[in-house]
Amino acid sequence: MDGSVRWHSQPSAALATDSGLPDATVFAAKIRASIGPVAGIAGIAPAPGQQKVPTAAAGILVAVCVSHLVNDILQSLIPAVYPILKASYGLDFSQIGIITLVGQLTASLLQPLVGLYTDRRPIYFALPAGMASSVAGLILLSRAPGFGAILLSVGLIGVGSAVFHPEASRIARMASGGRHGFAQSLFALGGTGGSSLGPLLAAFIVLPQGQRSIAWFSGAALIAMLLLARVSAWYKAQSTARTARPAPPKSAPAVSGRRVGWAMAVLMALTFSKFFYLASFTNYYTFFLIGKFHVSVESAQVHLFVFLAAAATGGLIGGPLGDRIGRKYIIWGSILGVLPFTLVLPYASLFWTGVLSVIIGLVLASAFAAILVYAQDLLPGKVGAVSGLFFGLAFGMGGIGAAVLGALADLTSIGFVYRVCAFLPAIGLLAVFLPQISPAEARARG
Repeated sequence: MDGSVRWHSQPSAALATDSGLPDATVFAAKIRASIGPVAGIAGIAPAPGQQKVPTAAAGILVAVCVSHLVNDILQSLIPAVYPILKASYGLDFSQIGIITLVGQLTASLLQPLVGLYTDRRPIYFALPAGMASSVAGLILLSRAPGFGAILLSVGLIGVGSAVFHPEASRIARMASGGRHGFAQSLFALGGTGGSSLGPLLAAFIVLPQGQRSIAWFSGAALIAMLLLARVSAWYKAQSTARTARPAPPKSAPAVSGRRVGWAMAVLMALTFSKFFYLASFTNYYTFFLIGKFHVSVESAQVHLFVFLAAAATGGLIGGPLGDRIGRKYIIWGSILGVLPFTLVLPYASLFWTGVLSVIIGLVLASAFAAILVYAQDLLPGKVGAVSGLFFGLAFGMGGIGAAVLGALADLTSIGFVYRVCAFLPAIGLLAVFLPQISPAEARARG
């Protein structure tokens, strides 16, 4: 490659240097070839006048997506190896809960702080440094001499994740070429895949081979570090180039400060609704199926996999569709639109439970990329803080939801949990208070 990028339209909004990643052209061609026909059929191809994803930036998006896959595999390994840790160190359930708490606190609460700091003072190579923290945590966890070392190792992995999400989300937005929703959907797909693969890899590698095999995953993390080092160099070059260009004239904000605050509160409530309900599926769906329909564990796991696959597909569709028709419509439809299906599911037969779970996963999961990009559009100068806030909230709501719903299930039943959670999507009614930001306004603001 010759170090330059040819832009299809709107050069003032485009990024202007090569990624330096190997075979970025091949990556870009594969992305365009794979999503082009599908996007055309689904009606989510780029709107007229909207930039296409540049060749170099497509390589960046793929690198960030793959790194997200690795990051979330590492994080999802921790709960997957709880049985080994409990047996090896004689831990009780309170100590297991403390391990979870340390992981949640570091991975969730630090994210908005990291994003807020790097919005003001960019740390260009924060991504490989964060992944290095995760590698150190993995190696320590594989040979931890006691409970204190386990807590330290989990904290290091959590810190790595807290650094990764806001910074990688920022870079995905920079590399989007104006298609912010598509970029965040692709980025989120890596995380969904990693969270799904982590327990599977733990079952086939760590459980048979023992605790020390956890260190084997550091090889994948080292590869991700190399990718992120190249991504960080691209990020630094982009930031330097943007600083050198004359600043565009400032336009009046599309939404007033008070309405921005209210809109952010609504978005956080919608995020709570989405991830609290998803916690009922990711943690207790198999128990629900086994208890109600007396299916085998294997059959219940297959049903869970089908739901997760539908959720991954929905997450990939929601962002590009929001680029096309506006994010408020996606948020409204994906949260409130799923309510009829969640209300019916606790009373459905096994066959219809499977069908409804696919619809729920597909529709509900389409919301997050739209919510995240909508919030970034509201506060375009605080992309890192916004990304950290919503990724941290997603992590936190998942953990809190699992604990609260588990306690409720102990007091009542799994069936009761699903009957209560069925009403959570009604919080989507709050979307009516979100100000409308058209796709054209969003591109102008981002």
